Amino acid sequence: MNEKEDRLQRLTAVRPRLVSFALMHLRERSQAEDAVQEAMMSAIEKNESFAGRSGYETWVFGILKYKILDAMRAQKRHGRWQPLEVEEDDVDAIDRQFQQNGRWQESARPSSWGEPEAAFETEHFWQVFDACMIALPDNAARVFSLRELMGLSTDDICKELGIKENNCWVILHRARLRLRACIEQGWLKEETA
Repeated sequence: MNEKEDRLQRLTAVRPRLVSFALMHLRERSQAEDAVQEAMMSAIEKNESFAGRSGYETWVFGILKYKILDAMRAQKRHGRWQPLEVEEDDVDAIDRQFQQNGRWQESARPSSWGEPEAAFETEHFWQVFDACMIALPDNAARVFSLRELMGLSTDDICKELGIKENNCWVILHRARLRLRACIEQGWLKEETA
């Protein structure tokens, strides 16, 4: 198999993750599909510019990031933007993880992840991570993804989503706690079993 066929095969394999990622942000399947199609076309057209400094899939997700941001801005211009709604459903569950002095409850203390860099190299970790992202409430997944996966600043997130900075930080904090718990349950416990 030549390099071009290999990349096309890899694009086809990563497409469902690209669509899921775009759908989380755009909330309309047709717009998510369009953004993914544009990203994949850009990847094919700019194939020679892939320098190999990152993984091919990471490079394609980077292209998709800009397509999603463009689509979100277009939604705003056309009045189809759906702002975030505050989700307070699990505030008590998160608060119960901490003592009055702000320290972890012994039963909620994070597990050791060993060598995190090595974990990121395993396919199983990313399968669990994707499942945990899907399990997050929409708002938390969206804010976390914009910050940690797409690299937007808090200020940019607040502008894009129309939320206040303190609300953004609370959403990020809750998303990180839920992701940590989910990953520990679905990945660390399986790794040690």
